[in-house]
Amino acid sequence: MERLTAFLPRAANYARDRNWVEPPHDRVSGLSPYLRHRLLLESEVIGAVWSAYPPAAVEKLVAEVLWRTYWKGWLELRPQVWWAYLEQWRRDWDGLDGLGAERHAAAVAGRTGIDCFDAWVGELAATGYLHNHARMWLASIWIFTLRLPWTLGAAFFLRHLRDGDPASNTLSWRWVAGLHTRGKHYLARAENIARYTEGRFDPRGQLDEQAGPLTEPELELRPRPLSERTPPDPAGASALLLTPEDLTPERSPIAGLRFLGVAGGWDQGVSAELDLAPAVAAFTREALGDGLSRAAAHFGVSSHRLDETAWLQSAEDWIRGLGVRQVVTLETPLGPWAERVERLGRRLAPQGIRLVRLRRPWDSTLWPGATQGFFRFHARALAQGRLASLVAPAGPSPLGPRRP
Repeated sequence: MERLTAFLPRAANYARDRNWVEPPHDRVSGLSPYLRHRLLLESEVIGAVWSAYPPAAVEKLVAEVLWRTYWKGWLELRPQVWWAYLEQWRRDWDGLDGLGAERHAAAVAGRTGIDCFDAWVGELAATGYLHNHARMWLASIWIFTLRLPWTLGAAFFLRHLRDGDPASNTLSWRWVAGLHTRGKHYLARAENIARYTEGRFDPRGQLDEQAGPLTEPELELRPRPLSERTPPDPAGASALLLTPEDLTPERSPIAGLRFLGVAGGWDQGVSAELDLAPAVAAFTREALGDGLSRAAAHFGVSSHRLDETAWLQSAEDWIRGLGVRQVVTLETPLGPWAERVERLGRRLAPQGIRLVRLRRPWDSTLWPGATQGFFRFHARALAQGRLASLVAPAGPSPLGPRRP
């Protein structure tokens, strides 16, 4: 919230300044890690800038917030793209030959000899952050100049980014490669890099600026309906389960429910699956602790940290120990946490315990609009006051006003 408040005076200049890539990156908000875990809500960011400026003055900033929603909705409507990515990633990793393995090792170590690429790799590994423009350049150089599999680049980003999530990361890499919008790819150009790094980097003669887009076997991309979500029983004895996907339950439709306890915790299995950098796991652990403390204060219950080495069993034991018949958790989009919650639900069902995944109105309203490209999604979100209705204040936070 302090970061959002500090950024507000610069928000009207975002469209003009956002492409310049120079540390300390104070021309952009730096809010993405907090939006990713919903420590800060999309509606709060848009509501804050709309409260400070006419909508037309911050149109680009609002659009960038909506890109994350679009990516999530697009993937939720087409889960087969996520499964195809995982399968291709495994094939690409197993298929690295001697020369390919050497090029990959040089890339992830920042030893390619392309100064800008190597510097961005170092910045990403050291900070868990990379400016969006630099992400696009790095991904393009990875794919079209270094000729490395895009799936391995996506995995490298997901390993290091504090704001990495399956939808935004996977689909952004597909977009750069020319797979998301077929035949339309993004080529990093030396002139563009020199301009927007103010001459810090100038990789003239080092980049392939003529490469064509990638191709892949045809995927079925027709959107499917979103899965139904049954609301929780407000009268039933319930437990609240927090995951890193949404850590602000006190600002959600379950804020008025009663719970007997709240639990959450990191899962070391996620670290192993994604080969997460220790700093990313540590940031997520801290975010979970913050969410747990706020939830415990809001709902007036004790909080419980789940065992990181046996998350699934620890969650089941805690739920059974409370004696509840219902467990509520906020939506877990496609990815490792969705898989864990689904497995937990299957273990609880034979015991007569219902697991409820609650989707926020933001997602229920906007995700179904991700049937085609972003600009149609954006237009639909703004039509008939749809977005304005979602950014209306939802009531006070137990920690004080959430909107600056």
